[in-house]
Amino acid sequence: MSEVIATNQTILVVGGGISGLTAALEAAECGKQVILLEKSPSVGGRVSQLHKYFPKLCIPTCGLEIQYRRLKANKNVRLITMAEVTGISGAAGNFTVNVKVAPRYVNENCTACGECEKAVSAEFPDEFNYGMKQRKGAYLVSHMAYPQRYVIDPRIVGTDDGEKAKAACKYGAVDLGMQEQNLSLNVGAVVWATGWKPYDAAKIQPYGYDRYENVISNVEFERMLDPFGPTGGKIVRPSDGQAPKNIAFIQCAGSRDVNHLKHCSRICCMATLKQTTYVRDQLGDNCKSTVYYIDIRAIDRIDDFHRKVKEDPNVTFVKSKVANIVAGSGDNVVLKGVDTEGYKRYANEHDLVVLATGMESTVPAGVFPAGVPINEHNFIDLDSDCGIYGAGCSSDALDVNRAAQNATAAALRAIQVVNRVAGQEG
Repeated sequence: MSEVIATNQTILVVGGGISGLTAALEAAECGKQVILLEKSPSVGGRVSQLHKYFPKLCIPTCGLEIQYRRLKANKNVRLITMAEVTGISGAAGNFTVNVKVAPRYVNENCTACGECEKAVSAEFPDEFNYGMKQRKGAYLVSHMAYPQRYVIDPRIVGTDDGEKAKAACKYGAVDLGMQEQNLSLNVGAVVWATGWKPYDAAKIQPYGYDRYENVISNVEFERMLDPFGPTGGKIVRPSDGQAPKNIAFIQCAGSRDVNHLKHCSRICCMATLKQTTYVRDQLGDNCKSTVYYIDIRAIDRIDDFHRKVKEDPNVTFVKSKVANIVAGSGDNVVLKGVDTEGYKRYANEHDLVVLATGMESTVPAGVFPAGVPINEHNFIDLDSDCGIYGAGCSSDALDVNRAAQNATAAALRAIQVVNRVAGQEG
């Protein structure tokens, strides 16, 4: 890695998902110097793992391609992948940020030809697909990865597989001698955009995610629909690979619950409504969908999308917080609870269950200096003047559209800070 130059008029953006990309590009296109850090080998974040956006049901890759093109063209942004912030000290206008950069073991000579991947045999759970399939020890994060550069898993470094990967590369791109680097950056403002992670469904013990093979999360269901995903774009039951005939979608799985996440994750209702359209499009009348919900929170004009889904005769809505899930016949499961519209007890059998797991903040503990306002849900308050601003889902549970808007606001706050620094030094 070449020398990283930063000054107190530089803006640091942490996280390369849709919010981080937006904040970095908005600031850079205003003429500011920006360093963009991403913990994984590729930018794109959770959006890159989606099949479609709601409510227009368009494919996210088109929007990401635009952001990638802007990123490639803008010389004011320095992207550093596989980078993690370990500590921040100082105050607005003069922060010192310590960063740990993990080795990729592949340099910029890489052409993404894939010969290193073909040469190795070791396989590991694929993080991009939530462990639903395996990937090689030499891999490209996804077909849309940016940078379009391979990664060598550190577990094969020092093994025969590692040497095979190196020997297979015609361009001298595999560098097994790369070492971890530690950077110290002086920046004027920080935009924190590390996004969210799906709440661990295994913690919701009554729903049996860790006991029943055909109970999955909504993010896993989303990956099924990707033609490059773990099932080649097919909706199937994990237990037998067969198409389901009766799917249950359970809302607020871990959200709005004092035992799990107290906040409403906002996107879950719309994500489920969207996913029922996947079922309709792929399986038609051969599969029924049942949505178990407390209440449907479909905001703004998106309520029209809710009404459209309700008109589908293959989709049924049951107003109920599912109490628990037990084993049914074969690999099926039985949902038990009370339908609050009429207060009828039910024990309904389904052959696949999709849990609408909530959005959990990834804002870390012990990294920020005193004064950064973090609320009870572990989100960073944007309305402060501390010089560190949460963007997107680091500031609240937001859908993609609102996350991008929020990131623009965070970028503007950061620009104000570095402008003040420039004014004081001018």
